[in-house]
Amino acid sequence: MYAEFYGLKEMPFALTPDPRYIYFTPSHTEVMANLHYGIESGKGLIAVTGEVGTGKTTMLRWVMQRLDRTVLVAYIFNPRLSVPEFYQHLARLFDIQNWESKSDLLIELGKVLDSRHSRGLRTVLIIDEAHGLSTSVLEEVRLLGNFESDTSKQLQIVLTGQPELRAVLNNPDLRQLKQRVALRCDVKALPNVEETAQYISSRLKVAGAQRTDIFSPGAVDYIFRCSEGIPRNINNLCDNALLNGFAAGEQIISRAAVQEVAETFDVLPRAQNLEEREAPARIFPAAGRAELWAAGNGDANGNGHRNGNGSASTSKSADILSMDRARPAVTAPPSDIVFNEYPRSNESPTTIEELGAAFSRSGLVRGNNGQSL
Repeated sequence: MYAEFYGLKEMPFALTPDPRYIYFTPSHTEVMANLHYGIESGKGLIAVTGEVGTGKTTMLRWVMQRLDRTVLVAYIFNPRLSVPEFYQHLARLFDIQNWESKSDLLIELGKVLDSRHSRGLRTVLIIDEAHGLSTSVLEEVRLLGNFESDTSKQLQIVLTGQPELRAVLNNPDLRQLKQRVALRCDVKALPNVEETAQYISSRLKVAGAQRTDIFSPGAVDYIFRCSEGIPRNINNLCDNALLNGFAAGEQIISRAAVQEVAETFDVLPRAQNLEEREAPARIFPAAGRAELWAAGNGDANGNGHRNGNGSASTSKSADILSMDRARPAVTAPPSDIVFNEYPRSNESPTTIEELGAAFSRSGLVRGNNGQSL
C-alpha cells in the first residue's frame, strides 16, 4: 500500500523471516561464527538461545541458504511432536522410506550417516523452538548424537530456542544432554538507538528505498524505547507507522506517529522514574562535622584513641562524615529541627578556610611524618 508513496519496491518491515533482510549485529556475527565452527569441526551439539523476535529463525534460514550443496540439512520448526511423530518427521526429512519400526529407522539412518561421513559430507539436524520439545523427545535427540566415528560426530545437531531453553537443559533428567552441548551462544537484541537506526536503514535499502531518512531521529529513538531493541517489535512499529504516515500524506514519520502506533499495540516504553530527588539536608554544620571527626580520631592536640594493638582506632563517625560531605548542599527548611533535644542554630555556613582550620586543630590531617599539616 505505502511502498510506492515512500519510493519502495516492496514492504521492508514484514514479519516473515526473510534472509535477505538479515542485519548483522556483533551478536549475530558471533552466533554465525559458532555455527560455522561447530558444523565444520563436527562438534556435535550446539545450543542457540535468544529472546522472542531477535531474529533466530531468520539467521537459521540465512545459514541454510548458504551452506554448500553437499551439506544435508533436516529442519524441524514445530517442536510439539511425540516421539513416534518425531521419528516419522525425521525419516521424511532424510528421505528414509524402508522402515516399519524405530529400530528399522535407526538402522537406515545409521547407514545414511555413515555413508555420508565416509565421503567427508556433513549432515545437520536443526530444531527450531527447541524449548518446546518434551523431555522424552530431547532424550531421543541426545541418543541421535551417538551416531559418531572414533574422531567426530556423524550428525551435527543445532537446538535454537527462547531463553527458556537454558532452563530446559538444566533439568536434572536431561543432565546427559546438557553435558553434550559443545557450543552455546546467545542472540541479543539491538543494544542502542544507533544500532536501531542502522537496522531500519538497512531494511529500507534492501526494499529499494532511495532515501533512508523516512523516520525522523525522534521517531527512531521512540521506536528503540518501545521495542527494547527487539527486531520483530521494530518491524511491527515501523510497518504500521508507515501505513499511518501514508494515510496522512506524511513523507517523514514523526515521533508522534510512532507513539500513536505504540499506544494502539500496547507497547509504550516502560515507565521510568525521571523525577530527581533532592539530597537530604546535612544534620551537622561544618564546624560540628569537624568536631565529630576530631572526637572519633583524636583530641584537639592530635592524641588519637588507641585500640588493643596500639594503632589509632577509626570511628564510624569519620565514615558518616565523608558520606555527609559528599552530599550536595541543600537549603534547610525554615522551621527548627530538633536533634537530641537541642535546636539547630541558624549560623552562617562555614567557609572552606574555616573548615580547613578546624581540621588542622583537630589533628585529622597529617603528613607522612605524622605531623599535622
